[in-house]
Amino acid sequence: MHPDAARLKRLHRLERVRDIARHAAAAEAARAEGTLSRLADLAERTGAMAASYAARTDMADGADLTRFQRFTAGLQGIRTSAEDDATRARAIADQRQAELASAERRRAAVEDRAEALARAIAARAETPALGARRAPEGDHSAPKGGR
Repeated sequence: MHPDAARLKRLHRLERVRDIARHAAAAEAARAEGTLSRLADLAERTGAMAASYAARTDMADGADLTRFQRFTAGLQGIRTSAEDDATRARAIADQRQAELASAERRRAAVEDRAEALARAIAARAETPALGARRAPEGDHSAPKGGR
């Protein structure tokens, strides 16, 4: 096999590997985005619950008020924790998106190199080597002097 043909074959294999890596990066990015969405939703719903309970004024005595304050403080703690988790998930999702973009750039670079090499091989196949002589077309006569 010609060295350029072998190199082109390797580039196509590398392109397939990079495409698989890109798909894996896309799946990771989708999972990270899903986690971010769920955590942001949890923080929002917990905050809404805490706000709803904070507006209540129907405590009968101090004990009810104390229990109620502990409960709403617990809800606020859950909300804060969910918001912190969502912040970390956002950073992870951003990182996964960056990895996806990088994987796509690497795949595209290999694809460009493979296309350039294929064009170079095709151009060399069309252009005869310097100094090579071709027989004129249509000249299929027998050598001169022989019968």
